[in-house]
Amino acid sequence: MDGIPVEHPDTAPPPWPNQVLGFPPGARLLLVNCDDFGMHPAINAAVVESIEEGIAASCSLMTVCPAATDAMRLLRRHSAIPFGVHLTLVCESSHLRWGPLSPADTVPSLLDPSGTFFEPTPAGRAALLERARTDEIETEFRAQIDAVADAGLSPTHLDFHCLADGGRADILDLTVGLAAEYGLAVRVWLEPGRREMRRRGLPVVDHDFLDSFSLPAEGKAEHYRRLLHDLPAGLSEWAVHPAAGRGAETLDGGRPVRRTDHAFLTSPEARETVAREGVTVIDYRALQRVWARNTDRG
Repeated sequence: MDGIPVEHPDTAPPPWPNQVLGFPPGARLLLVNCDDFGMHPAINAAVVESIEEGIAASCSLMTVCPAATDAMRLLRRHSAIPFGVHLTLVCESSHLRWGPLSPADTVPSLLDPSGTFFEPTPAGRAALLERARTDEIETEFRAQIDAVADAGLSPTHLDFHCLADGGRADILDLTVGLAAEYGLAVRVWLEPGRREMRRRGLPVVDHDFLDSFSLPAEGKAEHYRRLLHDLPAGLSEWAVHPAAGRGAETLDGGRPVRRTDHAFLTSPEARETVAREGVTVIDYRALQRVWARNTDRG
């Protein structure tokens, strides 16, 4: 493996990512990444605002979704926004269905009886993961990554939509291999994946990963303020889901998760809290540099 030698994480002094990312040991590092960019125009506009005017630092693009073309147009216009590819094998929208970018006959194991992606319910995920062929997953993941390159855009990382660490060990291994080939980082937040990535000298989060759908919408600003106050030294990540404006109320069955995310991320109190608490918000470019250096490109 190329790159700097590192100690085994079991013996290295914590927090290990601070060391390889070049931050002081006591730095409280936070990735604030807006997921689901490209799913809906109300999400796209809110993501851009949350990054350019709020405390979010990056986003993840769903290239299979109806508003992906609009999202890529926004990325070209706002070229300073770092973004990853939100690798997608499921579709939770009842009124906006989406399926693979690959021809359906090349990835049949990824499709439900209707010819689109499975729903991310426990039953839907189980059915997908039981039947999905690794070679067909690779075909579709390459199509989703290449769609970004074809649009003249350069991502920083890969992550997964509604499948933690890809849902299977072989899917995560495949994705790490693709990341090495394309020069990208990967969001890895479960064990044993984190342990394996650290063994390879690849920085991943130290602490519990936060999906904003796990937070109650009521009193969300106070929840976020408390999380920032309690943030430990080392690398943490929040996957947030902002949406605002026309159409936002129709998403997620009317649940206000996305609207309350947007309200906090763009609020003066969010910026004030980050500054007061001394939290360093970073994006995946810092991780990408180390991943690209410490992985072999085949």
